[in-house]
Amino acid sequence: MKIVADNAIPFLRGVLEPYAEVVYLPGSRIAPADVRDADALVVRTRTRCDAALLEGSSVRMIATATIGFDHIDLGYCRSHGIRVSTAAGCNARGVLQWVGAALARLARTQGWTPRQRTLGVVGVGHVGSLVQHYAEAWGFRVLCCDPPRESREHCGFLPLGALADEADILTFHTPLDPTTRRAGDAALFARMRAGSIVLNSSRGEVVDGAALLASGHTFALDVWEHEPRIDRALLERAALATPHIAGYSLQGKANATAMSVHALAARFGLPLGGWYPPGVPASAPRPIPWQELCSTIDGAFDIEAESRRLKAAPDDFERLRDEYRYRTEYF
Repeated sequence: MKIVADNAIPFLRGVLEPYAEVVYLPGSRIAPADVRDADALVVRTRTRCDAALLEGSSVRMIATATIGFDHIDLGYCRSHGIRVSTAAGCNARGVLQWVGAALARLARTQGWTPRQRTLGVVGVGHVGSLVQHYAEAWGFRVLCCDPPRESREHCGFLPLGALADEADILTFHTPLDPTTRRAGDAALFARMRAGSIVLNSSRGEVVDGAALLASGHTFALDVWEHEPRIDRALLERAALATPHIAGYSLQGKANATAMSVHALAARFGLPLGGWYPPGVPASAPRPIPWQELCSTIDGAFDIEAESRRLKAAPDDFERLRDEYRYRTEYF
């Protein structure tokens, strides 16, 4: 059995080797010749898994150690009997920490409190539901938009345009698909009042960068169109800018790798169903009051320092991302 794995996935080395030949490669460089005789791939977003990569290969499973799956051609995989697993929800608390850090920093620099602001959550899944819960506890008036959930559950969520009409802050937490690509466009931003804030930690293509730049709104971005070749004007104007590391918590990464290993174990009968990286403490979720968040978040995750690093060296986007020191979840 042969497995090809992205060499930047943490905690993975040595886990699968007793049961398979494992080849580690940079994710962006995994090529058809590398996967031709592979049984499984373990990837991140940097590996585009489609016909160009997979045609003629023996791949039977793709485990992506990410919550997103827009880098995988699911239709091709279904039609060729390739099972796909994701790590949905693995890093939700890491992204929550990024959102909390961004809100605390912007509140401090702009001089407002949560009770003075309406927060619009776009996408109320693993991450968005956490953001909704914590933001309400922090004192924000919270409104939500999630058309698929609204059609299934009748939650009382608003359409996206209505959310923009009322929110002072929009934070995006959607997957990338044809319904969400450039959901944040010029028309949407025009509906928002002057002085509004846009946060995006979902996928870069969910927001039209040129429209955001032209809108005059304040914005904080973790994800970017055309990564790693990010728009320099957008970077310069961003109040906060990070290199796609919102979910890069120690526990989030451990969860993602464990979920990939569990999926491979189930598919190929490996005795690794309960595996978790040794030495990594489990997350200990708890409520955190707004004042405690504001007084402690910089010590756990100094988002302003990360922003300065990226702005000083935008050509190093991939290096900053790959060498990022995972932070510990503390709420």
